This record gives sequence, structure tokens and C-alpha cells, in this order.
Amino acid sequence: MLLGEIIARLEDEGVADAALASLDDLKLAASITDCAAAEGVTPGAYAASAVALFAETASDEDWVSLMGALGHSADPGTTFLKIALSRGSLRSGGE
Repeated sequence: MLLGEIIARLEDEGVADAALASLDDLKLAASITDCAAAEGVTPGAYAASAVALFAETASDEDWVSLMGALGHSADPGTTFLKIALSRGSLRSGGE
């Protein structure tokens, strides 16, 4: 799957919600749930927003790091989502 396809799929709330369910990181999942509740959106919508934010604002260094991580990943969608969410897009913890 091409990177653009991964981004487009994860920007869909339903797909992002399913990807969240597959995360093996309880602390990150709890943070997403808390941030989503604070913004009055679902966790899937919050995650989709984080993916869009990453796609729009990531630095060259962020993209290079992402590509390296994707190259070693068996599940690029989940890897991308974790990176997008961990990159400081957890707004209630980062602002």
C-alpha cells in the first residue's frame, strides 16, 4: 500500500477507530480517549484528525523518521497512526 493510501484511509474516522482498537499501547489509547472526550469527538475522529495534522504539518525530519519506521513495520497503518498520535498531536497533553 502506498503512503498516500494509508493517509487517506486513516483520515476516515471508521478506519482510524478500527486501527485504534488494534494498538498495543494502553497508555496511548487512554490518552487518545481523554483528548477526544475533551474535544467532544470520538476517538476515531480524534485519530483521523491527528493523521491529517501530521500530513499537513510534519517536518522533513518527521517524514524521514516515518518512512524508516514504515520500512520495518508489518502493519504500516498502525505504525503511521502511532507516530502521528505520539508526535505531539495529543493536544490536551501538548498544549
